[in-house]
Amino acid sequence: MVTIDLDFVEGLTLEERAALVSGKDFWFTAKVPGVDRMMMSDGPSGLRKQNIDASPADINDSVDAVCFPSSALTASSFDDDMLYKLGTHLGIAANAEHLGVLLGPGVNIKRSPLAGRNFEYFSEDPLLAGRMGVAYVKGVQDQGVGVSVKHFAANNRENQRFTSSSNIDERALREIYLAQFERIVKQAHPATLMCSYNRLNGTLNSQNQRLLTDILRNEWGFQGLVMSDWGAVADHVAAIKAGLDLEMPGKGQASVDEIVAAVKDGRLQESTLNRSALRVLRMVEKWGKKVTKADTYDKKEQHEFARQMADDSIVLLKNDQNQLPLNATDSLAIIGELAAKPRFEGGGSSHVNAHQVVTPLDAAPAGAQYAQGYSLKETATDEHLATAAIELAKKSDQVVFFAGFPEEMETEGFDKDTISLPTNQNDLLAKVAAVSSNVTVVLENGSVLEMPWADQVPAIFETYLAGEAVGEATWDILTGKVNPSGKLSESFPLRLQDNPTYGTFGKDHDEEDYHEGIFVGYRYYDLHEMPVRFPFGHGLSYTSFAYSNLTVEEGTDTVKVGFDLTNTGKVAGKEVAQVYVANQVSRVEMPVKELRDFTKVALEAGESKHVTLTLPRRAFAYYNVAKQQWEADNGQYKIMVGSSSRDIRLSMAFTLTIGTNPTSEVTGNTYVGDLWANQDPHVQKALKDSGLYEILAPMMKDEKWVAISANIPLRSLSAMGIDEKIRKAFFKALK
Repeated sequence: MVTIDLDFVEGLTLEERAALVSGKDFWFTAKVPGVDRMMMSDGPSGLRKQNIDASPADINDSVDAVCFPSSALTASSFDDDMLYKLGTHLGIAANAEHLGVLLGPGVNIKRSPLAGRNFEYFSEDPLLAGRMGVAYVKGVQDQGVGVSVKHFAANNRENQRFTSSSNIDERALREIYLAQFERIVKQAHPATLMCSYNRLNGTLNSQNQRLLTDILRNEWGFQGLVMSDWGAVADHVAAIKAGLDLEMPGKGQASVDEIVAAVKDGRLQESTLNRSALRVLRMVEKWGKKVTKADTYDKKEQHEFARQMADDSIVLLKNDQNQLPLNATDSLAIIGELAAKPRFEGGGSSHVNAHQVVTPLDAAPAGAQYAQGYSLKETATDEHLATAAIELAKKSDQVVFFAGFPEEMETEGFDKDTISLPTNQNDLLAKVAAVSSNVTVVLENGSVLEMPWADQVPAIFETYLAGEAVGEATWDILTGKVNPSGKLSESFPLRLQDNPTYGTFGKDHDEEDYHEGIFVGYRYYDLHEMPVRFPFGHGLSYTSFAYSNLTVEEGTDTVKVGFDLTNTGKVAGKEVAQVYVANQVSRVEMPVKELRDFTKVALEAGESKHVTLTLPRRAFAYYNVAKQQWEADNGQYKIMVGSSSRDIRLSMAFTLTIGTNPTSEVTGNTYVGDLWANQDPHVQKALKDSGLYEILAPMMKDEKWVAISANIPLRSLSAMGIDEKIRKAFFKALK
């Protein structure tokens, strides 16, 4: 058995080291003397291990595997334990299939509702995306299989994704687009990160040294390997120098030759090549060995878990007059082709050759009648199909209408140009609602959509892409077998025009300017006091919950938030309690509030539990660009606890003292008002010793002049008739 160290690497030929940093074929690392190759595979929501002899373009030629719900739905669970279990199931399957690394999860932020790959990502909020990602990574890797967290970083559109530049200010980059990666790197220690196709502020990510080395390794302490997304490398030599370790897939002998030539002519230091080759070998050594001997696993059990996960994540958006659960004695109409041909998984690299798909029509209650209603292959109304559906609705006590996006509308590789359902679905739904007052809409979609019919129907629930157990999970919720507990991980705007990227997203072929900065998702809608269809964190239950007795207690390095949660209804249920923080002290623009913690609590009918959540100092921090550091300013905050971002049940003003005082250096540009508010004892003493306090005091107490006086910088005091000697004496006293 060989020992993988630098001596071993240096003992390899130059060609062998060059081969190691270039993927062999489409899914394997290169084999060198003493170290076998290692296979990796797509699989964020289920294994897509392809037949190695098949064309890479044939995404459907993959092993039989259980298809779990997509990340768009699993994030709606707000359940770390459930995501860990998902990772465990994926790890078991990957281990049985002899895979070393599973390519997932995707944790990019849902910036625009038009982004074609939103179904594969968790959330618009970095805390939720990070927490879900940490649990997923730990679950997979505890089974002895590595992961590749993707797509690093700021890969938020699909059109021109190989070349477009995500242009983001530093604060938004740190707080919104890197924060979830940072959390996962520091808390879950993933085997690898996958760099994205795009440029970041003009520099291609595959050769972005600031991103791959300065931030990822030097700041965050990442010890794993960085691989490229498939085809993301434009200049292999530049990429390795910047911190990329493995080009995937390699270009065959051409990849080896370009690295060898670069070393020989001095464009690439041999030590730099050795560094990356060693990282590849260490990845293979740690993750390339099968942990168990079993080549099979219990797919029936995995299917049942897929159902449980969907049950735990489906979001009940609307339930007027307790329309749901359905009454078992009512006659039931099922309308919509998606009931028979459900959209249950994403397209592209997330596509799984599902083990056992159970459609909603398959799982429907006995006696239910079905009408196709519309064709998924068309957008125009088929009058014959529509008429039959309307007639069925008229004679039925209850109608369940299945609506959603066909796969052709949202998949990897391109962005959408609308968030409206196909015309035939919207039109039919409006007509069905006109003849029945008991319509429940079941949505199957990868991301947010407009609902012009929302006020015409009493019940709506969101399944996103619910995995192969979509049919069973759907009826679990509809019939009340399961009490829904999912919460939206993204905001649903009333209209596409309302979202913060409207009018600019994807408009420039080469440049994507993130004009909204930190104001993404609910941060934007809250700032503009804008109504939404359904807010971030929203999700109803068949029971009700009461919040009470909020307490906030500061410790030496944390803040504890406590409250009581009571199930005030008649059935058992789960509530996702969300803690938001409003920064009211810092001298920079801030969101109205930001999610800073959450927990999912199971309660029997009538049961109460006391909940305690601990917020770290970082929960009160913003990224100070000038100082290049995270800063939690002492002073006034508000702690809010609620059932969604727009359903705050408890709030309390709170003064933080474990941060730093938000006072800047006093200079000639310091304004009188800021100086007057500065409580630093040294500053106060200098004011009084210099005599400046006695002169400013009357001005700052005069109601007619205080506003004007406060907006004069110290360098302009002479314009107010103040002797220059006094100003100089003040600054001398400060030293």
